[in-house]
Parts: sequence; structure tokens; C-alpha cells
Amino acid sequence: MITTLVFDAYGTLFDVTSAARRAAAEPGGQALALAWPRLAADWRRKQLEYTWLRTMTGSYADFATVTAQSLDWALEAHGLADPALRDRLLGLYEELTAFDEVAGVLANLAASGYRLGILSNGTPAMLASATQAAGIADSFDAVLSVDAVRLYKPAHQTYALIETHLGARPSQTLFVSSNGWDIAGAAHFGLWTAWVNRDNLPVDRLPAQPAHIIPDLGHLARLLQ
Repeated sequence: MITTLVFDAYGTLFDVTSAARRAAAEPGGQALALAWPRLAADWRRKQLEYTWLRTMTGSYADFATVTAQSLDWALEAHGLADPALRDRLLGLYEELTAFDEVAGVLANLAASGYRLGILSNGTPAMLASATQAAGIADSFDAVLSVDAVRLYKPAHQTYALIETHLGARPSQTLFVSSNGWDIAGAAHFGLWTAWVNRDNLPVDRLPAQPAHIIPDLGHLARLLQ
């Protein structure tokens, strides 16, 4: 019986493209007007690559550092050497826009008696800022950062944080993420999983497969029934 739902943060609760999109729409953001979708994609790709490489090589740096370094790569790749723009993008990343359905879904799940948590690569400070900006900070029984184990998902030690801090066994936990690799890691660990496949992508060719696939978080209630 599922008693606990644990959510990934970036890409699942929060739109990781929203920082670049918002900066491009602001006064002075003309340089981003055409480039922001590609810059946002490159920023996210490098961010993930750096987390995996740092875990594999034993060279951990926290997610704020990784986020800044991956942005530096993306800005250089797009020929945007602008310190003010860099600072603005990093500031906006602290208050990413939540997807439209998030607040309502979390409220309904809590009202139904489920315990709710976040397990994220983000630092505690980044997660506190993002959840507060989105007005959902009080929705969770625990907000867990991989910073506690100095490894990034999908390392097994990161998913073990759920039982340690929420007391829910893997068989009682539904892990929800929009990242296919994250779902594969959680499923391999033994958690029930729901992949939020917002972009209708193919399932990753990895040994562990998602238990459920949904197009957005609004379908969680039907799945849990």
C-alpha cells in the first residue's frame, strides 16, 4: 500500500526552462529572445552531465556550483559573455516557475492522507528558495537533498534517504519524476515509480522500467485509485 509520495524537483515540480524564458522577456533580454530555448536545453544537459561525471569521478561539488558551471558553459557556447545576464539567470533559477498543476495536486494528495516529500539534487538552500517562491513549502513532510550523502542521483545512497527520513519502505513509496534516468534509478533501488512523461518520449533502454507513465502530475489521483 502506497503511503508516501516523493517527488523529484527540477523538471517535475519546477520548469527548468523558466529562468531563461523569463530573462528573455525582461527589459534588456533581447540577446536571449531567439536563443533562450537552446540555451536552456544546453544548460540543463550540462547540469546533468556534470552531476553524473562528478559522482563517477568522486569529485562532488554541490548543485549550486554545478548549476553555475553548466550555465557558464552554455553562455559561452552561445556567445553571451554578459555577467549581469549570468547573475540574473542564476537568481531566477532560485525561483523557478512551478508547473500549473503542482499546487492543486499537492493539496489534494495531502488532504487524502498521503505523506509527501521531495528528493532532489538541489541544495537545501536552493530547494527552500524554490518551494517558498512557488508557495508550496508547507506541502511536504520532508525536503531531502542529496547533499547529505555528497552523491547525485541515480546513486543508490540517494534513494535510501527516503526511508531514513520519512520512515517509508520502498514498497510503500511512489517516487515521481519527469526524468527517465531518475525513474530507472529509483525503480532499480526498489521504489514504486511514476514517470511524468511531459514530452511523450520513449522509455529509456535501461534494466529498470517505470511502473507507471503519466503525462502530468494531474493524473496521479487516478493512478493512486
